[in-house]
Amino acid sequence: DPRRKSPLLASVLSLMPGLGQVYVGYYQRGFIHILTVGSLVAILSSAPPTLEPMFPMLGVFLAFFCLYNIIDAGRRASFYNYALAGGRDIELPQDFSLPVHGSIAGGITLIIVGGVLLLNTRFGISLAWLEEWWPLAIIGFGVYLSYRSWSDRKKDAPSGLGDYE
Repeated sequence: DPRRKSPLLASVLSLMPGLGQVYVGYYQRGFIHILTVGSLVAILSSAPPTLEPMFPMLGVFLAFFCLYNIIDAGRRASFYNYALAGGRDIELPQDFSLPVHGSIAGGITLIIVGGVLLLNTRFGISLAWLEEWWPLAIIGFGVYLSYRSWSDRKKDAPSGLGDYE
């Protein structure tokens, strides 16, 4: 079958994180891997000195993630070939689509982060306050996830009125 993918080539391509997954057709996963490694490298290369105690942990995670990325690409190519041969229970990659869907909270978060970074790069406004206030982002994300879970449960709960009509 000309659609077969080489697990060895997928693994070698993944030396550039995410490229092996893209080769196999898992575009979303590949782009997420590229963004993850790029973010870690950016943090390790330009983080403020107050984050230096985290560098060993981030370095170990980066090394682990790169190794995982190589193995994942090879395994996905093997599973892809198995599915092509008629194997069951394996989902082939779908057509390309963005890994994120529309989200008001995500859009507002990106606007705020971009605005703060623009203030720093364009107008020289210090970001020193972020060293003390960054945990608010984690708290806000936790509140958002809790709210989403609560609203999903509320939506899925039977209303009680339509059950006996």
